[in-house]
Parts: sequence; C-alpha cells; structure tokens
Amino acid sequence: MTVRFSVMREDWLRGKRVLLGVTGGIAAYKAPFILRLLVQGGADVRVVMTEAATQFAAPATLEVLSRHPVYTDLFARSDEFPVLHVGLAHWADLVIVAPATANTMARIAHGLADDLLSALILSTTAPVIVASAMEEEMLLKPQVQENGRKLLELGFGWVEPASGELASGSFGRGRMAEPDAIVAQAAEFLAHRQPSQGGDLADLALLVTAGPTLEDIDPVRYIGNRSTGKMGYAIASRAGERGARVHLVSGPTALSDPVGVEVQRVRSAAQMLVAATAVFDGVDAAVLAAAVADYTVRSPSTEKIKRESETLSLDLVRNPDIAAVLGEHKKEKVLVGFAAETEPGFDRAREKLRRKKLDLIVLNNVLEEGAGFASDTNRVTLIDAADEVVSLPRMAKLAVADRLLDRVRDLCRSRGRKPDKAAPLKS
Repeated sequence: MTVRFSVMREDWLRGKRVLLGVTGGIAAYKAPFILRLLVQGGADVRVVMTEAATQFAAPATLEVLSRHPVYTDLFARSDEFPVLHVGLAHWADLVIVAPATANTMARIAHGLADDLLSALILSTTAPVIVASAMEEEMLLKPQVQENGRKLLELGFGWVEPASGELASGSFGRGRMAEPDAIVAQAAEFLAHRQPSQGGDLADLALLVTAGPTLEDIDPVRYIGNRSTGKMGYAIASRAGERGARVHLVSGPTALSDPVGVEVQRVRSAAQMLVAATAVFDGVDAAVLAAAVADYTVRSPSTEKIKRESETLSLDLVRNPDIAAVLGEHKKEKVLVGFAAETEPGFDRAREKLRRKKLDLIVLNNVLEEGAGFASDTNRVTLIDAADEVVSLPRMAKLAVADRLLDRVRDLCRSRGRKPDKAAPLKS
C-alpha cells in the first residue's frame, strides 16, 4: 500500500499575477509570509490593504517584499491604473483574501463595494479565494456560517480555518490557516481554472449521480437518508466548468441545477438505476456520489396507512446495487464509487471497490466534523484499484470535486478512451 498526501502545484503560480487582499485581523501579521511564498513560487504579487489591516501589518514591509506599491485608498491616483479598482481587477489572475474577517466576508457575500478591496472583488472576473480568521464564537454564528455558504455557492475558493490558540488567548477553531496551506490551496484553485482548449475535461463525457433516493411506504411517507446532494452537485458543476459533457442523475434535493449540465431528477433507487444505465454507454466515466437506499418497501400502500396499532412492520427488500450493475458492464470506462462510513472504514471501502469493480472509491466518515451530510466541506480519502491511498485535508466540496476529477481525467487518459457521442438522457 502506498500513502501520499497533497502537495502544492507550484507550476501554476509561475508567471501568474496574484492580488493579495489583507484585512483587519491579527492574522494580518502572516501576510508577509504568504506574500513571500507567492513570490518564491514565481508569482507577480500586488497587495491591497483595508484601513484596519494597516493597524496589524506594516504596508512598507509588503511593499519591499512585493516590489510594488501597496494600495489602500479606493480614490488614490495611479498612472498605471487610471481607475484603480477596475485596473487591479483586470490585472489579477487570482485574488487571495487573507485574512478575511467576518466583516469582510459579509461585505463580499452581499456585494458591497465601499472600499478598494471590496470594489475590485466585485469587478474582477479572476477567481477569488478566501482564508477566514476570527474567534470561534464569531465563526460559529449563523450569520457568518451563512455568508461562508453563500461565498461557496458563488464559486469562491475557501481555505478552512484551523484550530489553535486564538487572539483572545483561548483555544478553538477560527485561527487562519498557515501561509503554506493557503498558498498550496490557492495554487490548486488556480490550476483548475486555467483557460485551455475548452477545459482539461473537454474530451470527456461523465455520468454523475447525486442526492438521496426515497423509497415510498405510502402516499405520504417514505424511507430516506440525510444526503443533500451537495457533493455530487459540486462534482457535476466543476466537471461542466472544466469542459466535460455532464449527465447528472439526481435524487430529490433542494439544490439548483448546475449551469451547463444536463439533469434528470428521479425519486427511487429503481428510477436512478434506469436513468444511469440509459446514459452509461455514452460516457467515459461515472462518478456515483448518490446515497442510494439499500432497501425498498416490497409493496407500498396505495393509501395512507392509518395509526391503528402500537407497532408497524415493513417488509423491506434489497434494492439493486447501481455501482455493481454498472461495474459488470463498464469495459474500459472509469467507475468511481463512494463509501460513507461512521468509522474509519478502510477495509470496507476496499471490499466495495473490489466487489463492485470500481477504479476508485471515495471514503469519508460522516460523523467527522466538516465531513458529513449538508456540510459545505468534506474530508475524504481516495483509494484506487492499486491500493494507492490519498488522504485529503478538510476542504470545500468544490475543491474535493476538483481533486477527484483530476484522478478521473488521468485514469481516462491512461486507458486511451476515445469518447463516443454522449447518449441523451431518457426519462
């Protein structure tokens, strides 16, 4: 067994123009270290500071390290950029906000533009990655959590805050990630958003399943699970943005259809199997992220079951295993499954991988903080057929999707797949 961990893609920083936004938190003292790593990676870096940030980090230090002026005033004059926020917005290939305070997150999430940093973020078409930093009590407030979710939905990159000693002296979650982690994740984020010949997945057609399946008991009741579909939708969304032709087969969710993705909504495991097999011949790979019910009711009642006795027994029968069915017919296709467990689960994941003839399985512990259903982040381990194990840190589900799609792309290319025209979805 080989175990390896993620490493930074330094090549993606070389020659790139990175704008570092520094806001008013004590973690601003780390900004020079972030800047230095970016410069060492070959990036051309400019710094924008909020007024509050200048109380925690010296602009002169950042000017020396970046070899450029530090910008703080929305209305400052610049020979290089006649309209400063517009010029900087167009100049940047990537924007990193580190630290991002709760106030900064709220202003960005709601589209405010009353200072230089917020105005250029609203103006730029470059990817933006946010590294939050605040006290744990503030981080856990519903308003802050909602703003974080909104940023993720808008496509912002997210660097998960760490646990450790905070500015108040207490110990908890909310400490800004270390500079090397921020720069590594920024490089990954940038890598997957490089313009290319239609995107790095442009020659691939993918099937993605997502969400739960619901198994009816009667017209008003059903058996279900806690899946919200966020992981599968993140995979479908990023695959589409990277150029793939994507067929998303989704169980019932409250999520909007990803842009540019063909979506078929189903309810039960049996319906999902029909929809998945209908398109499987026309794709190069299938990523089966749906949480499919293992059992269904043998004979659902056609009328609401009345509460007439102290107990109720349901006759359940096993649902077909969609991954196993596709595995029997995959030929040279790449097949990826998921193993959501409540314990470490390595042996069970490997058994599933072999039994279902998967090429890759994604293991996660749904009881782990930031890795369960409804979360915007995940922490997964990828295990392939050669028993190579890749453990990823906790990161946004969009970032997990990119890492998974990297493996799918590489597996497809290693087999020399020549994609057929994607088959249409059938209801």
